[in-house]
Amino acid sequence: MSEFDAVTGVLETYFDGLYHADIGRLAIAFHPKAIYATADEIPLLYRTMDEYFRVVEKRESPASRAEPRRDVINAIEFAGENTAFARVCCSIGSRDFIDFLTLVRTDGVWQIMAKVFQITERET
Repeated sequence: MSEFDAVTGVLETYFDGLYHADIGRLAIAFHPKAIYATADEIPLLYRTMDEYFRVVEKRESPASRAEPRRDVINAIEFAGENTAFARVCCSIGSRDFIDFLTLVRTDGVWQIMAKVFQITERET
């Protein structure tokens, strides 16, 4: 498997975790020390993975509401053997998210180390 395919696999696991509100899948996609942040909240929203997973656990999943999936990988860029960047888009409810994801490879495994995102309300 190529490194590009490995990163794409992590992103697909991430999308599946969001769509199903499945912290088990998200725990595979995210590094345990990853950060989660957006400047769309005031003050700046910053969460650890433990904090983020508690929020996801309480969320009604898009899958349970039969929402259409809008997952898109816009770009994947490698900085070297162990660092990559992905720009992805997805939707939950009436919100669209543009995520900037920084990935690292440790012990041969790619995981998301940072998620910084923009939120927009979708016109219905």
